[in-house]
Amino acid sequence: MRAVLALLLALIPPSAQPALRVVTTLPDLADFVQQVGGPRVTVDAIVRGDQNPHFIDVKPSYMMKLRSADVFFMIGMDLELWAQQIIDGSRNASLTVVDLSRKITKLEVPLRTDAGQGDVHRYGNPHYWLDPRNVRVIIGEIADVLSRESPADEPLFRANADAYLKLLDSRITAWESTMKPFAGAPLVTFHNSWTYFAAWLNLSVVAQVEPKPGIPPTPSHTAELITRAREGGIKVILVEPFYNASAAEQIARSSGARVLRVATSVGGVPEAATYITLMDYNVNTLASALR
Repeated sequence: MRAVLALLLALIPPSAQPALRVVTTLPDLADFVQQVGGPRVTVDAIVRGDQNPHFIDVKPSYMMKLRSADVFFMIGMDLELWAQQIIDGSRNASLTVVDLSRKITKLEVPLRTDAGQGDVHRYGNPHYWLDPRNVRVIIGEIADVLSRESPADEPLFRANADAYLKLLDSRITAWESTMKPFAGAPLVTFHNSWTYFAAWLNLSVVAQVEPKPGIPPTPSHTAELITRAREGGIKVILVEPFYNASAAEQIARSSGARVLRVATSVGGVPEAATYITLMDYNVNTLASALR
């Protein structure tokens, strides 16, 4: 039935067809969908860039968004454990749900997980979109899905994807050039969000302010990090906008390091209106602090 519908829609001029209705979990994915889909999609995100994507209170309005959607894009890897409740609550039997992590080379996949390890993801670290090389995979998946949903628009989707990837490649070259002098620099991060980012830029994440993922910092762990920051020559501590920075600031005051508010998602800081400007902000902010 779906194939027959696709064939019938392909016979209708694209301008006469309704735009695809897309919902994403993160605003980064919404930006990617808009870049690929252009005027042939309407897109909305569940999570704001200044919210912690691990912990979202499910609202009926989220279910209503999915009820009228054609496609729902997710980061996957258990980042959005709340998403299944929204999918089930939408009662949208025709919704296409897409886990964009399927083709990603995953980092930090644990051999086992238990409650004592904190908020450890069983499929690996899910923050893969912070390595822009992975965005090439994401864009390809989005273009494939949108093309299947609206075959008549495939030439537009492919052309938009190619244009965006060309822009992204040029920015990747610039970002790598900016960060090349700081290869090997040690960093402390609040949460384990920056694994892919650090691996891409050859940086060394030596510790987290959280003693375990999702566990608030303790006085003893904070004291240990102060000593480690002093002895290790650590210049910066990365903190996402939605975390309390008091422990990080205490470490910084006592060690000479500097707390940087950097964003993991579009909209996390005012400067990050798109994924490109998000990465511009994070790379330039970090490079300035490391100089």
